[in-house]
Amino acid sequence: MGQAIGQVLPCAVGVGLSPIPIVAILVMLDTPRGRSNGPAFLLGWVAGLTAVSVVIVVISNGAGAEDAGAPATWTGWLKLALGLVMGGLGVKQWRARPRGDAQPPLPSWMETIDHFTPRRSAAIGVALSAINPKNLILTVGAAAAIAETGAAAGSEAVAVAAFVLIGTLGCGVPVALFFLMGERAARLLDELKEWMARENATIMTVLCLIIGAKLIGDGIQVLTS
Repeated sequence: MGQAIGQVLPCAVGVGLSPIPIVAILVMLDTPRGRSNGPAFLLGWVAGLTAVSVVIVVISNGAGAEDAGAPATWTGWLKLALGLVMGGLGVKQWRARPRGDAQPPLPSWMETIDHFTPRRSAAIGVALSAINPKNLILTVGAAAAIAETGAAAGSEAVAVAAFVLIGTLGCGVPVALFFLMGERAARLLDELKEWMARENATIMTVLCLIIGAKLIGDGIQVLTS
């Protein structure tokens, strides 16, 4: 179990620190329906992340991710490919970063958050956790890493739960502060929102390059062992 959890930690941190979902939920909490839309977004996020993780673990187990007590060769190629894609995303983010005093662009759908319903908020949570390319890559990498350990089903379930929990902290902590601190959290959350939006490209670049390097290293280790 410990090995499986250890394998998913870097990917889980990468999912949890995704700037756009954090900015989205911070904007959402600052709307009249924030008390209902915030938790709805969080439930959608958890559902999407859990569903993709479980599906990929099941598929990886079926494809024989563990071979005679060691990771199967195909998992090494998968990690190598995912790492290269993550590195490419990091370079793309850096090249697209705002120059000078230019304000970083945010997704157009954020302009309509004031009109979101809880159902729409939950759907956005699912989309950002399960369909977002970066998070999908990280989730596939984490789920394959869980399967290749050859752990029992119960241990795999715990590892998936740990991945989802850590991957939810970035969005979950602002919601917790919103309900626990009330108006006292408003200034802190507003400053966090502005900082995350401004530094989105830098944060994404660092995360993609570091985790991409980790995946490439893990892939090479599997292929050469």
